[in-house]
Amino acid sequence: MNEDIRIAAEKFGIDLKQIEEIVDIKKNIDVLGNDLTFIGVREKDRTKHVHRLHPYLGKFIPQLVEVFLKKYFKQGDIILDPFSGSGTTLVEANVLGINSIGIELSPFNVLIQRVKTNSYDIVEVEKEVKDALKRLKAFSRKITKGTNTLFGEVERFDTDSEYLNEWFSDRALQEILFYRSIIGDYRNQDVLKTILSRSARSSRLIPHYDLARPKRPVRETYWCIKHKRYCKPIDEALKFINRYSYDTIKRIKEFEQIRTEAFIKIYHGDSRTFELPINFMIDGIFTSPPYVGIIDYHEQHRYAYELFDFPRLDNLEIGRASKGQSEVAREEYVKGIVEVFKNVSKHLRDKAPIFIVANDKYNLYPNIGDECGFSLIDVFERPVLMRTERDSNKYFESIFYFRKI
Repeated sequence: MNEDIRIAAEKFGIDLKQIEEIVDIKKNIDVLGNDLTFIGVREKDRTKHVHRLHPYLGKFIPQLVEVFLKKYFKQGDIILDPFSGSGTTLVEANVLGINSIGIELSPFNVLIQRVKTNSYDIVEVEKEVKDALKRLKAFSRKITKGTNTLFGEVERFDTDSEYLNEWFSDRALQEILFYRSIIGDYRNQDVLKTILSRSARSSRLIPHYDLARPKRPVRETYWCIKHKRYCKPIDEALKFINRYSYDTIKRIKEFEQIRTEAFIKIYHGDSRTFELPINFMIDGIFTSPPYVGIIDYHEQHRYAYELFDFPRLDNLEIGRASKGQSEVAREEYVKGIVEVFKNVSKHLRDKAPIFIVANDKYNLYPNIGDECGFSLIDVFERPVLMRTERDSNKYFESIFYFRKI
């Protein structure tokens, strides 16, 4: 490892010896031109432009996608991500001039992908976002100062959602529900929904340090690990909607400057059964399937499902956390993953490369490849470091390189 990496590792308390015991650094550099640690990549670059439009637990960093797409694909190719999640593969492919297709089960994830990848009338988006924010500020002033309207008391908004009533202060919930009520007045509604969802995530009654997996609402003063002092529960949504409104405008502008003409097609469906248009012939796959029993992909964004009445499709999730990691759960997981790749492989060109990023501690993917009729070409190991959520346990993941036989 070079000196810059060693300095960065020391700064962040990363054990390079442990990494070198598991990761073949030399091979990664010789084959890929990158050690795959990304230790020296700053947080703002890990979350550059639209990659930070909305937090998403479990996504891979864009630099990882970039390394493999540059090495194994070329401009004009078509790649598929059958577990397209928050859209990282789709965004990075477009920047490189590679066409991409994403299939995603979660309707919330599809919303995020579309907002990240759409091409916008920037002037219109900025005007609408700022107008919605201006209206929210006027509403917030009324509810916080007790100003009456011409027709009596300030309008209040109610919801039947037990979750929303439990996880937000009264003021925050009123601001959220007001903002939701005006979204229909604008053309760029998905952008406003994303701003609201991101703000709702931040304005829940939770400790400042526990945004990713909060267990219960916090209504009393608490000792804050993040700030090293006692903090009060969050009491408003306005400050987050204000911050994320301007941040969203900035990020959409940044991506608009580097996006290419390569197409991005996003499909909402179950990759085990979804039928792609018959004319699509795919040059390869780059994806990260859900891990076994780690994340409930619907539950982590429950606030958005409750706000926008998205249908819950938890029962169709492959490897959902609530099913655990038992032998039965692993068998069911393998069955689901195999069904996905068998379904989409009929669109793959012969010898198409397939890259699967997985924390495969149960050694499932070599067998999955065999069952799908894929030839295992290589496996690249990498450490997962400096994650943004508080759950910062370091672990290793594999990038399996298969080819369609």
